[in-house]
Amino acid sequence: MPEPELLECGHCGREADAGELQTTCPDDGRPWLARYDLEAIAAGHELADLAGGRNDLWRYEPVLPTVAPENRASLGAGHTPLVDAPRVGDELGLDQVLVKDEGHNPTGTFKARGMEMAMSRALELGAERFAVPTAGNAGAAMAAYAARAGVPARLFVPEDADDSVFERAEDFAAEIETVDGLITDAGDACSEYVEAHDDVFDLSTLKEPYRLEGKKTMGYELAAQLDGELPDVIVYPTGGGTGLIGMWKAFAEMEEMGWIAGDKPRMVSAQAAGCAPIVEALEAGAEFAEAPENPHTDAGGLRVPEAVGDFLILETIRDSGGAAVAVTDEEIHDAKDRMPRASGVSACTESAATLAALEAMVDEDVVAEDEMVVLFNTGAGWTG
Repeated sequence: MPEPELLECGHCGREADAGELQTTCPDDGRPWLARYDLEAIAAGHELADLAGGRNDLWRYEPVLPTVAPENRASLGAGHTPLVDAPRVGDELGLDQVLVKDEGHNPTGTFKARGMEMAMSRALELGAERFAVPTAGNAGAAMAAYAARAGVPARLFVPEDADDSVFERAEDFAAEIETVDGLITDAGDACSEYVEAHDDVFDLSTLKEPYRLEGKKTMGYELAAQLDGELPDVIVYPTGGGTGLIGMWKAFAEMEEMGWIAGDKPRMVSAQAAGCAPIVEALEAGAEFAEAPENPHTDAGGLRVPEAVGDFLILETIRDSGGAAVAVTDEEIHDAKDRMPRASGVSACTESAATLAALEAMVDEDVVAEDEMVVLFNTGAGWTG
């Protein structure tokens, strides 16, 4: 498995040592991106070789950071099913709609991919205690992986978070601090705690480089499941946006290595109308998103008014020729009722937004009948 050659700021291009624990770029506070010697990797590997490996995200070991076996806090994340949903397609007049069902991951969500990789790499680099702000599933995943590794975990949770968040975290013996306010306030509290404790490492979304690396495996996995092809459109529920950014990074890496050819997917961000900073920034032609004044939605994972990687989300959408679509909570709840009945996939509230967004796109004639569309279900229905 390769050591990343370096870390590069996704905004200003500054480089940093990948062999040391890093948070964000000191110049502009933006996320680091791990860079590899892709030419060397391509010389010794093919996508088909990796696709035939083990049944978790570590099958993509050649394009992931170095983690010794004894430091892998592994619960088997990855290798989730890609489900054909012909009845969804029939209802929308589309030939092929598929659902990538991340609800099969440990703790029931795609958050497991990011936490498995981030915690494992941090352990490799010497971290011993961890903290994270969470409104739900990221905290449950971090708590589970901390329990697996036998290290302390502290969660900073908004007071209005669903009770199941506290219950699942307590199952794994994580410490929990409730915070008055939104996820951004929990993030501030987490940052203050980390600054006051030198031995605590922050696993916040895009505050370190490797949750993104875990989530990029969704892109590699999707290409492998489609025999090296890619869908025309990917619709993804977007709060912090690491899944969207990570997949686009994976596609760019595969393209550079010659593992895929042709057009890459149009990446579509599905957001809740009550908290749609990416939709508004895209419409305004802005580089960064502005936080809405009163962010609100029943889909807790989409209630992220300020994403650290907002500029990377917007860059991904623009580079892919994609879109950002806002849907109401009423439309989300309606889609959540219909999605399992039409596909057999139990979708979380956030992911129901992808079906509602696709319906809006079909109504606007921006998806052709013969295009392959993949909806991402980022968590099982019981997770939110």
